[in-house]
Amino acid sequence: MMTYLHSITFAHPVFFWLFGVIPLMVVWYWFKNRKNQAEIKLSSFEPFENVHITVRQRMRHLPFILRLLTVGLMIVALARPQSSSSRHDVNVEGIDIVLANDISGSMLAEDFKPNRLDAAKKVATEFIEGRPTDRIGLVVFSGESFTQCPLTTDHAVLLSMLPKIESGMIQDGTAIGDGLATAVARLKESKAISRVIILLTDGINNMGSIDPASAAEIAKMYKIRVYTIGVGTKGTAPYPFKTPFGVQYQNIEVKIDEDLLQQIAQNTGGKYFRATNNEKLESIYKEIDSLEKSRIEVMEFRKKYEEYLPLVLLAFGILFLEGVLRNTWLKTVP
Repeated sequence: MMTYLHSITFAHPVFFWLFGVIPLMVVWYWFKNRKNQAEIKLSSFEPFENVHITVRQRMRHLPFILRLLTVGLMIVALARPQSSSSRHDVNVEGIDIVLANDISGSMLAEDFKPNRLDAAKKVATEFIEGRPTDRIGLVVFSGESFTQCPLTTDHAVLLSMLPKIESGMIQDGTAIGDGLATAVARLKESKAISRVIILLTDGINNMGSIDPASAAEIAKMYKIRVYTIGVGTKGTAPYPFKTPFGVQYQNIEVKIDEDLLQQIAQNTGGKYFRATNNEKLESIYKEIDSLEKSRIEVMEFRKKYEEYLPLVLLAFGILFLEGVLRNTWLKTVP
């Protein structure tokens, strides 16, 4: 909830035209006093040289000035000055998202720069930073799977853990079914308006205890959408091999089970994407970001306060003071 205070506004600004009366009052007062001045002809001003003007004489115009001020205050009061405040109630319904990333050895292939795994971590970082209202978790898999970070809105913690995932952390292989099932387990108790898994892999399911199709059925049962991303260029990709003579590269065939990934996405209401380079991978995450938007509701309440009463009271106070001065200290002989 956010509350804002706004500046003064006027309900009836048309009354400001009445300020035109004040110059007319000044002209009338000037002519009136001019007529009341007596004239006398003297041969010399010498008798009046030591005569000083008293404070009472200097203040003779004060009642008229107070009357002008009273009229001005009443005009402003008639315009009805109002202050206002508004309150915004912001209700955010975020989306729960689990990133399921393949960290098998083949993710070190360098058809992406610097390699598939680092490219995936980079775009995932940008994706997380762009969704501050969502809970996001991270699951990694190769020959087996585990949760690197549970669902959290503390994205600083999540982002600090993302660079730590490396190929070789766990047994090598590609257990797509296990990775998907672990991600589903993190989301099945979620109460979010939308639950999403983004599963990224560059291979074919060849390990694990859970069949990918069965894991997809479980995701469908819990109404979890799965977006699948196949990472790898067409044909072959350079892969670094460590040898006694240093790192040597060999082109290996890119094998991605696109039919399986398409089936998983279609069965769960998601979408399959194929990323063949860094730019394509970035555009895929941007498209998923646009497809899955959090629901933000903003309700605004406004309240106005009348501010004319202090002006009216001040005007009557000044008018009373003017009357007292005119009939006491500054009283003139008619």
